[in-house]
Amino acid sequence: MRIYRPHKSIFFAFFAMLLTIVSVLLLVGVTEVAFQRMGFSRIGVVLILVGTFLGSSVNIPFHKIKSVARIAQMQEVRFFGITYRIPHFSVGEVYTTVAVNLGGALIPTGVSLYLLHAHPQLLLQSLLGVGITAVVVHLVARKVPGLGITTPAFIPPVTAALVAYLLSPGSPNVVAYVAGTLGTLIGADLSNLRDIASLGAPVVSIGGAGTFDGVFLSGIIAALLV
Repeated sequence: MRIYRPHKSIFFAFFAMLLTIVSVLLLVGVTEVAFQRMGFSRIGVVLILVGTFLGSSVNIPFHKIKSVARIAQMQEVRFFGITYRIPHFSVGEVYTTVAVNLGGALIPTGVSLYLLHAHPQLLLQSLLGVGITAVVVHLVARKVPGLGITTPAFIPPVTAALVAYLLSPGSPNVVAYVAGTLGTLIGADLSNLRDIASLGAPVVSIGGAGTFDGVFLSGIIAALLV
């Protein structure tokens, strides 16, 4: 059976690339709006975005965790010309390198600390928001063997936005960003560090899920929601 394609694959590749570019531009535009609502200038927004983009590929290792885990090894056996792969399990030492991502953790944390310094009157509300968001995120976080800690995408920012509305209805943007960023970082990553060794992942990067990582996006979406 022959499948007929009315257009060449280069046609679909072009539109896929175009869709990606438009999506990135929209995301950057939305991010710029969120930061400007919190009082950042256009130059400041550009510096944060460039730092986040370039820093997303920088993981700074700071700790190694040793654990004992089951190690799967495959043995190939040929029988009558057929190759069979037989798994064998053994117990051995496994090392997990813990790193912190520059663009996904350090820069959002730095922005949050700057906002707290610039708005000292919102310090108490922000800290309460961080605590509440961290508890909620910790409860919904799931440990995935071989991968790390995962959380539902919209629970952290929605929680941070609701908390910001309740604690600071007059100026919720700053509280929402700080709660969304630090609350996600603490609730998803830092509070689960003791369980990382049991996941069997060779490298675990705090805030290192890509350029617009969950920690970064949680703060941005939370600020936009308010």
